Amino acid sequence: MNFLRHRLVVLGMVLLATLLLYLLLPAIRQGSMEPSLNAQRLLATSPPPLPNVNVSVRTGQLPGDPPLFFREALPIDRAGRQILPRLQVVLLHGQAFTSKTWEELGTMALLATNGYQALAMDLPGYGNSPESEAVKTDQSRVDLLSRFMESLGVRAPVLVSPSMSGHYSIPFLMKNSAQLRGFVPIAPVGTRSYTPQQYQNIQTPTLIAFGALDTNLGAQSHKNLAQLPHHTVLKLDGARHACYMDKPGAFHQGLLNFLGKLK
Repeated sequence: MNFLRHRLVVLGMVLLATLLLYLLLPAIRQGSMEPSLNAQRLLATSPPPLPNVNVSVRTGQLPGDPPLFFREALPIDRAGRQILPRLQVVLLHGQAFTSKTWEELGTMALLATNGYQALAMDLPGYGNSPESEAVKTDQSRVDLLSRFMESLGVRAPVLVSPSMSGHYSIPFLMKNSAQLRGFVPIAPVGTRSYTPQQYQNIQTPTLIAFGALDTNLGAQSHKNLAQLPHHTVLKLDGARHACYMDKPGAFHQGLLNFLGKLK
């Protein structure tokens, strides 16, 4: 009798569990198939997964911002898995170049393999970024760089700035130097617009790079930037204005040495 009663109890529990599963199954399936509101927002605003080390993505933009284009190199381990970057490096470009230059030169891949996250930006009117009337003043260009970094979650990067991009980087350095972990000017324009005291107020570690054969802008920018209190110099023998193109090996080594000293 007890055996029969026990079997009836077990059968009843099984039937009850089956009924509950039947009633709850639609809700479970709906919850597993439909992401939450936060997840939907994330999927709507986030770029697709990054399949390669180097990828090109157009940034999200705020109202009134010119659309910008950038390339990104993520630090990965030998198994191809993304790792936490040591530093973020934002690479601007000169007048005759674009973000693709840093990719073709191997700079982005080199930074990624050494544990740094590299982001190379097409400035307005270059590469895949259309021209914009919104970047005609120093302040507007500073604001553009700030919003670009903010939109990508860039915090305290090292800013690499050759030649023409000095129109953006030098005003940014003067106004927002506390936001930079390091600065690498490569014969940039715009260095004559500031006083010795303004330079001396900047505490950002700086690597001044220029070619020994660049006796015009290279020599001039070196003279002005040498007023920065925390600077070192990378003078590339036999290199012209675009010294990183003439001597990529020496430039890359100097850049890695500089980044390795930043804490």
